[in-house]
Amino acid sequence: MALAVGLAFAGGALAELPERQQREALRVCADGNNLPFSNQAGEGFENRIAELMADDLGVPLTYVWAPQVMGFVRNTLELRVCDVIMGTPAGYEFVQNTNPYYRSVYSLVVPEDSDLVATRLSDPAFEGRRIGVVAETPPTVPLRRSGARIQGYPLMVDTRVRAPVRDAIEDVVSGNTDGAVLWGPLAGYYAARQDPSLKLIPLVDDDSDATLDYRITMGIRHGEPHWKDWINDFIDRHQEEIDAILTEYGVPLLDRRGRLLNAQAGGDT
Repeated sequence: MALAVGLAFAGGALAELPERQQREALRVCADGNNLPFSNQAGEGFENRIAELMADDLGVPLTYVWAPQVMGFVRNTLELRVCDVIMGTPAGYEFVQNTNPYYRSVYSLVVPEDSDLVATRLSDPAFEGRRIGVVAETPPTVPLRRSGARIQGYPLMVDTRVRAPVRDAIEDVVSGNTDGAVLWGPLAGYYAARQDPSLKLIPLVDDDSDATLDYRITMGIRHGEPHWKDWINDFIDRHQEEIDAILTEYGVPLLDRRGRLLNAQAGGDT
């Protein structure tokens, strides 16, 4: 995701400098090995949306690559070497959030022939099942309450070295786990790339106390109202194109009321 979990606080004097008025390029802060979001080959959906933004601005697209681990904001956006992070959760205090450009939800990934078809974490069907979950993510506690046997994967990793979500999906494919509950964009992308593809079940009916759906914004520096206004206008004008890109990558999308927009989100891209 970039859900930006664990990104370090990066306040201070740098954020007090005047807002840039001229942009010779769209300078994006991104992880270079973090599909389906971004990579250095430009294959992620955030790369695609950034290309759309650069075209709209009429400027070249450039990147500052850094693994999205502790210190990402401090070492990129707040050093002013780049001007926007493409995916940050609404309310993330260490950046100024734009309007959301998509909303997604944690999803269950299971083999196509599985009888586990739960759309809520409190479903009794989870009892005794071995379920893969990334450590410290919201589904962990409700799944334990439901009696699931948790197979954990690390949260904060250097994506150049490890790919815990891919590991979780491979464990479902091999039968080491009965399923995995993962952030929607990751779940949809990797589920569709198995042969045969895995079943994606967005947890839209969840009644636990966990927050499973998130609105995703673009993150910019505080004190840049004109830049924020431009990006909000861009999102508004290009929302249909953005939705089409996200659907192509298998992202389960929710509308403003939390209802699933693209029922076939787990299909091939």
